[in-house]
Amino acid sequence: MKRKKYTIVGVDEAGKGPLAGPVAVAAIAATAKFKSQISNLKILRGIKDSKKLNAKQREEWKKILCGKFECHSALVGAKIIDKVGIQKATRLAVARVLRKFNPPAGGPHLILLDGSLFAPECYNQETIIKGDEKIPLIAAASIIAKTTRDAKMLRFHKKFPQYYFDKHKGYGTELHYKMIKKNGLCPIHRRSFCKFICREQKIKLS
Repeated sequence: MKRKKYTIVGVDEAGKGPLAGPVAVAAIAATAKFKSQISNLKILRGIKDSKKLNAKQREEWKKILCGKFECHSALVGAKIIDKVGIQKATRLAVARVLRKFNPPAGGPHLILLDGSLFAPECYNQETIIKGDEKIPLIAAASIIAKTTRDAKMLRFHKKFPQYYFDKHKGYGTELHYKMIKKNGLCPIHRRSFCKFICREQKIKLS
């Protein structure tokens, strides 16, 4: 009788805090005969969460991860974030990304999520505080989420070069505040996140 394989999916997000652009959630699945084998995968040894890597290192890891594992990502944009709030938007992205997997019958055995993330109730799941520092599979997901979102922000930079999204990726940096003051808001700005600066600078939110 053939032994069933054990599947764990790591999930993390990027971009909950920026003033502009989408929130990204990524998920990466690892399968082995035993759960312990996934925890000790040699290929993930030395991996760090995306915040501790530079852009070049993240891209190098992305190539390795996408070549060895099933990886997916989902983006939820500024309009939905403004409509439902960042927490609900992020949970929507989690649900979307998990639906992209085509696992064996019964689905993944376990979903491991970072921080304050939660999967739909139908999944067996565990949310781990600072999971991107403790669990290699979550750290891997953080890299996919970050590189996916950065790539999207680079495309937005080409459409809205006056904001320099290639520099700050939509986060609230001094340069970004300066460009909002100069140019106002563009379609990818999160109005609900920009209320204070718009009020301070007397900029219309619409």
